[in-house]
Amino acid sequence: MTFIAKPKLHHPSLVKNKAGYTRRDYEGAVSTLCAGCGHDSISAAIIQACYELDIEPHQVAKLSGIGCSSKTPAYFLREAHGFNTVHGRMPAVATGANAANGDLIMIGVSGDGDSLSIGLGQMCHAIRRNVNMAYILENNGVYGLTKGQFSASADPGSTSKKGEANTMEAIDGVLLALTLGATFVARSFSGDKHQLVPIIKAAIMHRGFAFVDVISPCVTFNDHEGSTKSYAHTREHKVEVVQADFVPIREEITTDYAAGTVQNVMLHDGGWVKLRKLAENYDPTDRDRAYAHIREHQKKGEVVTGLLYINEASKDVHDQNDTVDAALYNLPHEQRSEEHTSELQSRVDISYAVFCLKK
Repeated sequence: MTFIAKPKLHHPSLVKNKAGYTRRDYEGAVSTLCAGCGHDSISAAIIQACYELDIEPHQVAKLSGIGCSSKTPAYFLREAHGFNTVHGRMPAVATGANAANGDLIMIGVSGDGDSLSIGLGQMCHAIRRNVNMAYILENNGVYGLTKGQFSASADPGSTSKKGEANTMEAIDGVLLALTLGATFVARSFSGDKHQLVPIIKAAIMHRGFAFVDVISPCVTFNDHEGSTKSYAHTREHKVEVVQADFVPIREEITTDYAAGTVQNVMLHDGGWVKLRKLAENYDPTDRDRAYAHIREHQKKGEVVTGLLYINEASKDVHDQNDTVDAALYNLPHEQRSEEHTSELQSRVDISYAVFCLKK
């Protein structure tokens, strides 16, 4: 896959942060996603969050799996470390990388297919181990890279591009993360930058596994059968020598609404999503209440957004295993005494698992 690099020369008037970088220094390659894709809005939010946090790009490791969402790391922090893994295996690679160097800021970007289908078991164990990373799930309910099949997060009764109705129950990533004991759980909408940027900043700063589910509409596969102007209808009524799609340029869907209120957002296909932003007096430290609150509003057809749960006393995988402060790769040989043997073996076991993924 070829990415188009952006110019490295910036206008001298651009404001620099405390680390000496402009916002453009945190950008990556030119996006090859569909115009108006919500994933690009998420990339912009990550860029803004890192800029505002004065992060040194070389301190960041960005990881992904396979899918439209997994192209996202190419579009931010071009000077950061990066690893595009096998489909669904990003959490294991992130665990190995964090075990070897806990000083890195880990940002994992995945999709509802990459995380809730083939990578479900991988994500579950990263949550259980409380790996110190910001895990951003770009959720559009379809497999965009393979032409719009239902993903595991597709709601029952929703229809595909071909007009087929989804008959299966959805896996809700937020409820799953809460059930598995995630120490930071949030949900937002890709077009609500005023909410999304602070959430991503909080996720990056949290010590432990920070799960952020972002509703991110797919502009290409919201075109349903039933319209005489649909792609499917056109193919059925004409003879063509090659099957091709034209994806029209769409405007980005954005919204801005007050805490404690509900906002209806129209998607590109004319459908609606009902977003409810948490009230300012909401308590995000009660896991059971967070779960009940989400389910309560799901029954009303509402998607609750905001910081849903956080454990401020969180202990990540290094705290749990009482590892040394130094990164494993930088630990002098003479310091690797017998008291560290079990710790080092544990890290080696984790790292070895990464290399056995293809098995």
